[in-house]
Amino acid sequence: MVRILSFLCILLLLCTSQPGVLAGPQKENLRAIVSDDFTNARPPAKKARNSAGHARKSSRTYHLASKPVNRIGVDPLQIGVTLWKVRRTVHATRDNSRLEARFISTRVAADTIFQDDDLIRISIESPRAGYLYVIDRDWFVDGSTGETNLIFPVRGDDNRLYAGKLIDIPAEDRKPFKATPSPNQAGELLTIIVTSSPLWLPISSGPLAISTDQLLEWSRRWNSLTERFEMDEGPGQLRTLEEQQAALRKGMRQLTREDPAPQTIYFVTPSRSDGLLFNLLLSYAR
Repeated sequence: MVRILSFLCILLLLCTSQPGVLAGPQKENLRAIVSDDFTNARPPAKKARNSAGHARKSSRTYHLASKPVNRIGVDPLQIGVTLWKVRRTVHATRDNSRLEARFISTRVAADTIFQDDDLIRISIESPRAGYLYVIDRDWFVDGSTGETNLIFPVRGDDNRLYAGKLIDIPAEDRKPFKATPSPNQAGELLTIIVTSSPLWLPISSGPLAISTDQLLEWSRRWNSLTERFEMDEGPGQLRTLEEQQAALRKGMRQLTREDPAPQTIYFVTPSRSDGLLFNLLLSYAR
């Protein structure tokens, strides 16, 4: 009897000392990613940063913020999106001769609920080359949608995507969007399309009406399985000078591997190799 009890105690000790016996937390960890896979496609920094206040940025970690998708062994593409809540401030010039307005932008998660009169800007980045198109529809509480308009690009915009280039919507030199929901409006439904070659569209100086049939055709062709990952401790961070410069239409600079990663990374598994399409809902407070 004593031998049996001793054997059971040793067996229990061995079982409790084995790493990974509890599988639950490990499964959660498998749904975390780091930003390196995204930012490594960017060019390296031209000058090495020293440790005195300019150290290389460590890998940013992200958690899964949407339902998991079974990709069946297919490697997804990645699209980076950062939503900015913009605040307008007024400052005196150095010589106090006049006042000038400035915009301060703060990162927020993609599922942020915006209030009436909030100012919003969107940054989009891709590690792979392509052409970006963004369609906007009002989204109502009953699930219906309003008019379908292409809001990017408009005349004068460069919609080419490549590693390290940010595209701001609206552009950095234009006023940000203002949240002004109509009655029964739950938000804005943005359809983001990235294609390997440009679409033949009559780009104008303002939003371009898109027919329902055209949008359905693009959806059938490029609709994609999508997972959303949010940067841990990212919301609340201020937009950096490097991010502003990378989004300028003159192409002042590209983001490097040491510059900030996007707040939200979408893992997109397209049905075709020549494009992808997914939706992003900007929610309004009711």
